[in-house]
Amino acid sequence: MLESKEQYEKRKTYYSRRLEKLTQTINRLSNVRLVTFLAGCVLAVFFYMTQRSSLGWGIVILTLVSFAGLVLWHQKLRTQQNYMRVLYENHDQALKRLEGEWKSFPDNGEDFRDPTHPYSEDLDLFGTGSLFQWINVAKTFRGREKLKEALTEPPIGIETILKKQAAIKELARNLAWRQRFLAEARLTKRPLNSPEPIIEWAKTYDPNYLRLRVLILTRALPIITSAFLLCYLLTARVSFWFPLTGLLVQTIILLVGKGRGKVLNAVYTYKDSIKIYEKMLERFEKRTFQAEHLQALKKGLYNRDGKTAFEQIRKLASLAELIANRSNAMFLIINILTLWDIQCMIALESWKEKSGRSLGYWVETLAELEALASLAIIPRDHPDWGTPDISRENRDIVASKMGHPLLRESVCNDLSMTKGSGILLITGSNMSGKSTLLRTMGINLVLAYAGASVCAQRFSCSVLRIYTCMRVSDNLGENISSFYAELLRIKEIVSASKTEEKIFFLLDEIFKGTNSQDRHAGAKVLIRQLSKVGAMGMVSTHDLELGDLERESDRRIRNYHFREYYKNDQIYFDYKLRSGISTTRNAMYLIKMAGIEVDDLDN
Repeated sequence: MLESKEQYEKRKTYYSRRLEKLTQTINRLSNVRLVTFLAGCVLAVFFYMTQRSSLGWGIVILTLVSFAGLVLWHQKLRTQQNYMRVLYENHDQALKRLEGEWKSFPDNGEDFRDPTHPYSEDLDLFGTGSLFQWINVAKTFRGREKLKEALTEPPIGIETILKKQAAIKELARNLAWRQRFLAEARLTKRPLNSPEPIIEWAKTYDPNYLRLRVLILTRALPIITSAFLLCYLLTARVSFWFPLTGLLVQTIILLVGKGRGKVLNAVYTYKDSIKIYEKMLERFEKRTFQAEHLQALKKGLYNRDGKTAFEQIRKLASLAELIANRSNAMFLIINILTLWDIQCMIALESWKEKSGRSLGYWVETLAELEALASLAIIPRDHPDWGTPDISRENRDIVASKMGHPLLRESVCNDLSMTKGSGILLITGSNMSGKSTLLRTMGINLVLAYAGASVCAQRFSCSVLRIYTCMRVSDNLGENISSFYAELLRIKEIVSASKTEEKIFFLLDEIFKGTNSQDRHAGAKVLIRQLSKVGAMGMVSTHDLELGDLERESDRRIRNYHFREYYKNDQIYFDYKLRSGISTTRNAMYLIKMAGIEVDDLDN
């Protein structure tokens, strides 16, 4: 972590200095532009007043050329300035992440929260203080969604997870490239919308625009009409009816097929996104990678004719720029004279024919890279964390010095779960760490299946479907009480356990919405049933009577506990997991701390 912090600080300082120099240069250039313009005007007027008009016109031309050159230079420097600013912000954000200030990041994935998901709500994957808020650096619409899918829809195949592990490790090592790749998406000032409409648009094309007679007609007509117009203006040999007839014919052609405007405007709407995709694809395609998953992604970045994706996206971006001219005040005249709309449609349909069906894959490739780059933050910033060993055959889960990745000072514990003893019963007093332990195991499994490092010295597991029942609340809109909502979630877990899929469950204080006798009996029946079908999981409870399940199940269910201690009338927790059933309670002590007289309770 210290090495990463030093690198981030060094690079942040470098970009800060570059940014400062660029700002100074831009300010000086602005002054030079102003002086050039004023000096040119003064000299031109002076030479005109002294009847040296030829020299005055020379000054005007020189001034315009110089001013145009300075404007282009200024725009280039502005682009570099924006790029340096984004790189500076990227490294500043990386430092904040290391220093535990990531909860201030604006994108916390709140829009991805789903109370019906089997585990995302209970494991803090989205929302304030979430895993998504901690690691997300994706900026494109699909990039954010792809990271969400990586956390909530883990792959079933072990090979896929292992390939992602290798890709994430390689991206973690390539910090400079990763930051520059991600910077491209942050250069746009507007949020990137869903690319689905333009992907669907690109899949289908109108072959009528590519017919030979249409191509000849739309190319020849503007040339003929323009020739007649020039002849009419420059000579008296051509009647005005010739260019007028040509213009009328071209106007009629433009009026036929009003759907063109909608198609062209749709492309223009995605102009900013298209430019971003071009830059990101270019950076990816020009980089050599060793990881098999990254190489496989690159293999699909070609169109039907074997041309690279970024070149084709650049061509589409250029077409979008041409379409942008439709908003020009002089566009109507230009459109009639050149059949501009139809020329653009021909170019677009030709592009769609060659590259349209590949656009969706190219966008998905960038989304996958953004998701992998987000996950690569973890091994980069925490090189001491372990790479999970995904087991192919057994169903054991072994964790050594495992902590919660979202807690800076997380206490680490060891855990071991095997197929023969796959259920752990966690007891302990209030605030001792039971729920946190369950979430620690759950979120580390999520990271393991996503291909990332986990907050543990050593971690091995098989691929299991995760289910949780921890934070259950009323749903007034559906007229569902918290107890009934809990029953529905448990029913989902039981149903999954009866199928062929291997599951891992986390249950926190189950059946807390009913009386103690029914809660104890219901919990005992449920845990026995889950153990009988071979499900693996962890259960936290205050019901110490459930500790008898270890003996009754021949240790297929095992007891662990947390304890507290008291010093100077204060309660303390060490959050260390110990084998056996809990022997301490702190409810009455906490009640006293709240100012309630215990004697009154006894009466």
